[in-house]
Amino acid sequence: MRETILVVDDERDIVRLLEYNLLEENFKVATALTGQDALKLASETRPDLIILDLMLPGIDGREVCKTLKRQPETDHIPIIILSAKASEVDRVIGFELGCDDYVVKPFNTRELILRVKAILRRMNPPDDTSEVIQIADLTINTAKHQVRLSGEIVDLTPTEFKLLVYLIRRKDRVQTREVLLNQVWGLSEDEVDTRTVDTHVRRLRQKLGHLDYTIKTVRSLGYIFKPPASGLVGGPGYKFEDEDEEEELANVEPLGDET
Repeated sequence: MRETILVVDDERDIVRLLEYNLLEENFKVATALTGQDALKLASETRPDLIILDLMLPGIDGREVCKTLKRQPETDHIPIIILSAKASEVDRVIGFELGCDDYVVKPFNTRELILRVKAILRRMNPPDDTSEVIQIADLTINTAKHQVRLSGEIVDLTPTEFKLLVYLIRRKDRVQTREVLLNQVWGLSEDEVDTRTVDTHVRRLRQKLGHLDYTIKTVRSLGYIFKPPASGLVGGPGYKFEDEDEEEELANVEPLGDET
């Protein structure tokens, strides 16, 4: 089935350029020139991915992104922000809004389409990867991209989901920020600041509730998933000895990419 991409930009030339190239790649394409039209089309067409400019007339791209992430019918749709704002702060704000990628104008059209395809691949893994992971009262269904905590569904973005699964599958092993950028985002530290990882880990911890302590920070290196030793450890009020753990793990040689 052909996937639908919603392109939102107030520059008609950019819209036409992206529409032409996406159609050439056999995508369906919907377009919008304003934030208001983008919200309307997103609700009506339920696209598989949105390419969103930040500088829009009326409702700007930031408000569009926040609104889409608040609505149950659109909160799962991955968003690539397209912006002329290239500072580190702007990128971090973009990821904090919930975007899955951030591309700076002027951009390479071919690279942007490759990023679109990479995100869609992450969202639609092959059928033979079906697996259920159980950690204490956390249940992850990788086939359905569904996470439950104490029986309740946890609302994760596609990137947060992949980050969680990647860390869990490499439990008890340090994963550097650079490795996570490469394996979860498909990017290098030259393309985006490694603090992007910190932003997503912080959001993920918040959503893990009483199991937030299982994702440990390893000072100056990255992160490690430390599952409960047995049963449901870490209920309300549980405190992990962060500083001692970090000092100890700081001497652990981080592992690179594993297959």
